[in-house]
Amino acid sequence: MACRISEIVLDCADPERLAAFWCEVLGYAVLRRDGDDIEIGPPEGSGGLRPVLVLNRSDDPRPGKPRLHFDVNATDRDQEAELDRLLGIGARPADVGQTGEEDWHVLADPEGNEFCLLRRRVSEVR
Repeated sequence: MACRISEIVLDCADPERLAAFWCEVLGYAVLRRDGDDIEIGPPEGSGGLRPVLVLNRSDDPRPGKPRLHFDVNATDRDQEAELDRLLGIGARPADVGQTGEEDWHVLADPEGNEFCLLRRRVSEVR
């Protein structure tokens, strides 16, 4: 038997702000609150194919470049329309040394965590 990723934990200064942002990006909902920490995931709950995201309150400063980032794909629109939507909800362009020839966009969430918007559209997993 193999494992699958069921949760991704992200340390952050403002879990409320990031929960709102990532819920909007991913079509997720708040599933659970534990003190300042917030778990978000698919509206139908955890345990399915899509992992939940745990936003863990932390005051520790981010030490250098993160070793992990998210890649997201639009499910119901083309890449440019999704880019406009993400920028409208608080994402901002991020420069990690791109050449300008890439077919993806590098963005940052409201706390500066980088993620990529890939070109290919994928079907929504439920």
